[in-house]
Amino acid sequence: MGLKKNDIPVGEADEEAVRRLHAQGLGRNEIARRIGRGQRTVSVIAARLDLTFDVTMTEEATRHRVAQLAEKRAILADALTDDALRLTAQMWEPAVVFNIGGKDNEYTEQAVPEPPAADKRALMAAATAAAAQSLRLVPPETDDQGFAAVDAWLRNMMGGGQAPAE
Repeated sequence: MGLKKNDIPVGEADEEAVRRLHAQGLGRNEIARRIGRGQRTVSVIAARLDLTFDVTMTEEATRHRVAQLAEKRAILADALTDDALRLTAQMWEPAVVFNIGGKDNEYTEQAVPEPPAADKRALMAAATAAAAQSLRLVPPETDDQGFAAVDAWLRNMMGGGQAPAE
Protein backbone atom coordinates (compact mmCIF):
# COMPACT_ATOMS: atom_id res chain seq x y z
CA MET A 1 0.00 0.00 0.00
CA GLY A 2 1.36 3.45 -0.94
CA LEU A 3 1.95 6.34 1.39
CA LYS A 4 -0.48 9.23 1.51
CA LYS A 5 0.99 12.59 0.58
CA ASN A 6 0.97 13.74 4.24
CA ASP A 7 2.77 10.56 5.38
CA ILE A 8 5.90 11.44 3.39
CA PRO A 9 8.44 13.25 5.60
CA VAL A 10 8.85 16.95 4.90
CA GLY A 11 12.28 17.77 3.55
CA GLU A 12 14.30 20.82 2.60
CA ALA A 13 12.99 20.59 -0.98
CA ASP A 14 9.44 21.01 0.33
CA GLU A 15 10.42 24.01 2.41
CA GLU A 16 12.26 25.60 -0.51
CA ALA A 17 9.27 24.99 -2.83
CA VAL A 18 6.87 26.57 -0.33
CA ARG A 19 9.21 29.56 0.11
CA ARG A 20 9.59 30.02 -3.68
CA LEU A 21 5.87 29.63 -4.52
CA HIS A 22 4.87 31.85 -1.61
CA ALA A 23 7.22 34.54 -2.94
CA GLN A 24 5.38 34.28 -6.27
CA GLY A 25 2.18 35.23 -4.45
CA LEU A 26 0.49 31.85 -4.58
CA GLY A 27 -1.96 30.84 -1.90
CA ARG A 28 -1.75 27.84 0.37
CA ASN A 29 -4.16 25.66 -1.64
CA GLU A 30 -2.36 26.30 -4.93
CA ILE A 31 1.03 25.61 -3.35
CA ALA A 32 -0.32 22.35 -1.93
CA ARG A 33 -1.56 21.31 -5.39
CA ARG A 34 1.74 22.18 -7.06
CA ILE A 35 4.01 20.37 -4.62
CA GLY A 36 1.67 17.42 -4.05
CA ARG A 37 1.25 18.04 -0.34
CA GLY A 38 -1.75 18.51 1.89
CA GLN A 39 -2.97 22.00 2.76
CA ARG A 40 -2.26 21.41 6.44
CA THR A 41 1.32 20.37 5.62
CA VAL A 42 1.84 23.57 3.63
CA SER A 43 0.42 25.61 6.52
CA VAL A 44 2.82 23.94 8.97
CA ILE A 45 5.82 24.51 6.65
CA ALA A 46 4.79 28.16 6.12
CA ALA A 47 4.41 28.72 9.87
CA ARG A 48 7.86 27.19 10.44
CA LEU A 49 9.28 29.56 7.79
CA ASP A 50 7.38 32.50 9.33
CA LEU A 51 5.38 33.00 6.11
CA THR A 52 1.79 34.21 6.08
CA PHE A 53 -0.83 34.05 3.36
CA ASP A 54 -2.97 36.94 2.17
CA VAL A 55 -6.51 36.14 3.27
CA THR A 56 -8.23 39.15 1.71
CA MET A 57 -9.51 37.08 -1.22
CA THR A 58 -10.87 34.46 1.18
CA GLU A 59 -12.45 37.10 3.37
CA GLU A 60 -14.05 38.78 0.34
CA ALA A 61 -15.35 35.44 -0.96
CA THR A 62 -16.78 34.68 2.47
CA ARG A 63 -18.50 38.09 2.65
CA HIS A 64 -19.91 37.53 -0.84
CA ARG A 65 -21.22 34.05 0.07
CA VAL A 66 -22.80 35.36 3.29
CA ALA A 67 -24.55 38.08 1.27
CA GLN A 68 -25.78 35.47 -1.24
CA LEU A 69 -27.19 33.33 1.56
CA ALA A 70 -28.90 36.34 3.15
CA GLU A 71 -30.52 37.15 -0.19
CA LYS A 72 -31.72 33.56 -0.58
CA ARG A 73 -33.16 33.58 2.96
CA ALA A 74 -35.00 36.81 2.16
CA ILE A 75 -36.43 35.29 -1.04
CA LEU A 76 -37.50 32.17 0.86
CA ALA A 77 -39.03 34.26 3.65
CA ASP A 78 -40.98 36.26 1.06
CA ALA A 79 -42.28 33.06 -0.55
CA LEU A 80 -43.27 31.64 2.85
CA THR A 81 -45.16 34.84 3.67
CA ASP A 82 -46.99 34.57 0.35
CA ASP A 83 -47.80 30.93 1.14
CA ALA A 84 -49.20 31.93 4.54
CA LEU A 85 -51.40 34.56 2.90
CA ARG A 86 -52.71 32.10 0.29
CA LEU A 87 -53.44 29.46 2.92
CA THR A 88 -55.27 31.97 5.10
CA ALA A 89 -57.37 33.15 2.14
CA GLN A 90 -58.37 29.55 1.34
CA MET A 91 -60.19 29.37 4.69
CA TRP A 92 -62.91 31.66 3.32
CA GLU A 93 -63.08 30.51 -0.29
CA PRO A 94 -65.47 27.94 -1.79
CA ALA A 95 -64.17 24.40 -1.54
CA VAL A 96 -65.01 20.89 -2.63
CA VAL A 97 -65.32 18.24 0.07
CA PHE A 98 -65.20 14.59 -0.83
CA ASN A 99 -65.68 11.19 0.67
CA ILE A 100 -64.74 7.68 -0.39
CA GLY A 101 -66.73 5.02 1.34
CA GLY A 102 -69.83 2.94 1.62
CA LYS A 103 -70.12 -0.73 0.80
CA ASP A 104 -69.04 -0.09 -2.80
CA ASN A 105 -66.22 2.31 -1.80
CA GLU A 106 -67.79 5.11 -3.84
CA TYR A 107 -66.35 8.57 -4.37
CA THR A 108 -68.71 11.48 -3.67
CA GLU A 109 -68.00 15.20 -3.64
CA GLN A 110 -69.90 18.34 -2.79
CA ALA A 111 -69.17 22.04 -3.31
CA VAL A 112 -69.38 24.08 -0.10
CA PRO A 113 -69.15 27.87 0.43
CA GLU A 114 -66.06 27.46 2.63
CA PRO A 115 -64.00 24.56 4.02
CA PRO A 116 -65.25 22.65 7.07
CA ALA A 117 -63.84 23.60 10.50
CA ALA A 118 -61.27 20.76 10.56
CA ASP A 119 -59.91 21.83 7.20
CA LYS A 120 -59.78 25.47 8.37
CA ARG A 121 -57.73 24.36 11.38
CA ALA A 122 -55.32 22.52 9.05
CA LEU A 123 -55.06 25.58 6.77
CA MET A 124 -54.43 27.86 9.77
CA ALA A 125 -51.77 25.49 11.15
CA ALA A 126 -50.00 25.43 7.78
CA ALA A 127 -50.25 29.24 7.45
CA THR A 128 -48.90 29.70 10.98
CA ALA A 129 -45.96 27.38 10.26
CA ALA A 130 -45.14 29.24 7.03
CA ALA A 131 -45.33 32.64 8.76
CA ALA A 132 -43.21 31.43 11.69
CA GLN A 133 -40.51 30.12 9.35
CA SER A 134 -40.55 33.39 7.44
CA LEU A 135 -40.02 35.32 10.67
CA ARG A 136 -37.17 33.01 11.69
CA LEU A 137 -35.43 33.52 8.36
CA VAL A 138 -35.82 37.30 8.36
CA PRO A 139 -36.78 38.61 11.81
CA PRO A 140 -38.60 41.95 11.93
CA GLU A 141 -36.43 44.99 12.51
CA THR A 142 -36.64 46.44 16.00
CA ASP A 143 -35.97 49.91 17.34
CA ASP A 144 -33.65 50.71 20.24
CA GLN A 145 -36.38 49.77 22.74
CA GLY A 146 -36.95 46.35 21.19
CA PHE A 147 -40.20 47.24 19.42
CA ALA A 148 -40.83 45.93 15.93
CA ALA A 149 -41.20 48.70 13.35
CA VAL A 150 -44.96 48.14 13.08
CA ASP A 151 -45.31 48.29 16.89
CA ALA A 152 -43.43 51.59 16.98
CA TRP A 153 -45.64 52.97 14.17
CA LEU A 154 -48.80 51.87 16.01
CA ARG A 155 -47.53 53.31 19.31
CA ASN A 156 -46.90 56.68 17.61
CA MET A 157 -50.30 56.62 15.85
CA MET A 158 -52.01 56.05 19.20
CA GLY A 159 -50.21 59.09 20.60
CA GLY A 160 -47.97 56.98 22.82
CA GLY A 161 -44.72 58.53 21.64
CA GLN A 162 -41.95 57.02 23.73
CA ALA A 163 -42.50 53.89 25.76
CA PRO A 164 -42.45 54.52 29.53
CA ALA A 165 -39.03 54.20 31.17
CA GLU A 166 -38.56 51.15 33.33
